Amino acid sequence: MNSLVSDTDDAPQADAGVAPKALMKGRQTRAAIVEAALALASQIGLEGLSIGALAEVTGMSKSGVFAHFGSREELQISVVREYHAKFEDEVFRPSLKAPRGLPRLHMLFDRWLKRVSVEIDSGCIYISGAVEFDDRPGPVRDALVDMVNTWQHALERAIGVAAAEGHLRADTDAPQLLFEIHGLILALHHDARFLRHAGAEERARTGFERVLAHWTAPRRGN
Repeated sequence: MNSLVSDTDDAPQADAGVAPKALMKGRQTRAAIVEAALALASQIGLEGLSIGALAEVTGMSKSGVFAHFGSREELQISVVREYHAKFEDEVFRPSLKAPRGLPRLHMLFDRWLKRVSVEIDSGCIYISGAVEFDDRPGPVRDALVDMVNTWQHALERAIGVAAAEGHLRADTDAPQLLFEIHGLILALHHDARFLRHAGAEERARTGFERVLAHWTAPRRGN
């Protein structure tokens, strides 16, 4: 490796200019492939992804796509990570601008609800992935579980902070409340996407307010 650099005086200058450009182009190409793969997986599921199908969608050769991932499994994991990154950007990070406690918990649920509502026609990778990989051990399932656990832990922390701020009762059962909130999202996805029931989003909002009311701390002075 070092001998290639030291063979000529011009080699370092060429590497300095060309290598970063090639690296950047490679990263841009990979990002474009992952974006196309995410759109495809939203329609046909992670199991439907293949190097061949993605090559057809992107207009690239199979070898060109394969060079960026090396395997179908690595491609699927990259899609899971990309979906999670977008989920954090659209749901989690904006919610941190809300005041600590109940306002932030409301914001987290509201943005999550809106994202699921938008995904009714395309599909949620977390939900469809859970169906596809619930009984299939392996790296793809591990990646999905890790991402969903990360989100659930963030929600559970928000519930704990709401209790610490006095917005929810001190004896609030955070895991139980998390379970019920997550259940509302799953019910929304099922009723709106599968059954095509009108008003599913409003029902989810009503359910959220009801489960919160059970744990809401009484106002001071009451």
